Amino acid sequence: MANSAYQLLEIVGTSPISSDDAIRSGIEKATLTHRKLDWFQVIETRGQIRDGKVMQFQVIMKVGMRLDTPAGAPLSSI
Repeated sequence: MANSAYQLLEIVGTSPISSDDAIRSGIEKATLTHRKLDWFQVIETRGQIRDGKVMQFQVIMKVGMRLDTPAGAPLSSI
C-alpha cells in the first residue's frame, strides 16, 4: 500500500440470515455506487429481536475506497 490514499465510507449492512450475510449485502450494495473498494472493518454488530427471535442482523462497517492518483503525480498534489 505504499503511496496509496483511501477514503473511508461508513455503511450498515443488514440481513435476516446472519451477520456474515449482512456484511456481504452491505459490500455488494456499496459497490453499486462506489468503485475501487479495497477493504472493510466491522465496527459494530447488532440486531433486531421480535417475539424472542432474531429478525435482522445489522453490521456497521468502515469501508476503504482507494483514491486514484494521476499517473506520475505525487500524492501531495492531489
